[in-house]
Amino acid sequence: MNKTELIEAIADSADITKADAGRALDALIGVITEALKKGETVSLVGFGSFGVKERAERQGRNPQTGSSITISAAKIPSFKAGKALKDAVN
Repeated sequence: MNKTELIEAIADSADITKADAGRALDALIGVITEALKKGETVSLVGFGSFGVKERAERQGRNPQTGSSITISAAKIPSFKAGKALKDAVN
């Protein structure tokens, strides 16, 4: 399912226009993104939690030359599914 299909599904399910559903989805993504930028966790009970994890600096290889390179530390977004979502999928 892509973003357009998701917007259509939200519009049908909530009985709202596609434009309203698109704005709501964009707002949700924006709010979650801003919270993660601040280092906060976003928990949706039954669905899951969005958070930020620290990835340490590590050594890698350049696939073209085979030389060793250092991959710098980074913050990466993460998602942990909640129990209700896990149960629904299984």
